[in-house]
Amino acid sequence: MAKIGSSDLDVSRLCLGGNVFGWSADEETSFAVLDGFVAGGGNFIDSADSYMWRAPGNSGGESETIIGRWMAARGNRDDVVIATKVGSWPQFPGLSAANIAAAVEGSLRRLQTDRIDLYYAHRDDQDTPQEETAAAFDALVKAGKVRALGASNFTADRLRSALEISAREGLASYVALQPHYNLVEREFETALAPLLLAEGLACVPYFGLAKGFLTGKYRPGTTIESVRAEGAQEYLNERGLRVLALLDEIAAPVGCRWVRSPWRGWPTGRASPPRSRAPAPSSSSPTCSRCWTCTSPTTSRTA
Repeated sequence: MAKIGSSDLDVSRLCLGGNVFGWSADEETSFAVLDGFVAGGGNFIDSADSYMWRAPGNSGGESETIIGRWMAARGNRDDVVIATKVGSWPQFPGLSAANIAAAVEGSLRRLQTDRIDLYYAHRDDQDTPQEETAAAFDALVKAGKVRALGASNFTADRLRSALEISAREGLASYVALQPHYNLVEREFETALAPLLLAEGLACVPYFGLAKGFLTGKYRPGTTIESVRAEGAQEYLNERGLRVLALLDEIAAPVGCRWVRSPWRGWPTGRASPPRSRAPAPSSSSPTCSRCWTCTSPTTSRTA
């Protein structure tokens, strides 16, 4: 288990990404995945109000609704840590005070809960003053509707600015960042990683397996039947194939633990529903010494 930044949230090192619930996973399948995740020791579940409005036949809120029904059916709300997000759903766009106040009520209703454990700004909103956004989030924390705050898809400059405003005004501050980060998307390492270390924020990266590409199942001449195949195949180029070749080399003798390696207080990684479960490496297993994620501790969201 690990703490998320300076919060009191105690979470599993892997976070289950719920963006496929109500999309490629129907309710029955989603319940089975959630049950399996908890049975395996997981307690950290990630969603967003916008999941998955883009899918044909959907309108948004499907993922939260399924998670809420599952918690109600299992009676386990106090046993799990629920993260969700605001700002990307066309019905509730942006980070204005009015939108945040309205959107959180919808998320609470769909999740069938009285509080959200970790509430993210899903993406930056440069049309709304950061002071307004910070005050709106702070009001939710003071009201007990949200326990901790996170940011997603922020640049280092904008995240730093938001943290400075919260500190100056005495408002609840972001304790975690969810960036796009994996072995083939490494821009995070340049400016965001040093900032998170300096400020003590947790990192919960999304697309940790590069939309499935880093599973190794996408290879030249191989056809994968999946709604996510098109996104994964974007990496099927010369650079991506070099990464796969190196992962094959590393994984053959020892297995690569990059999505699980501990990272100086950074808690967790995000993962999409697993198709199969491999045994976790022992604490004595060697890590991959060639990539930043293996030589630096982080927790991951499987996605």
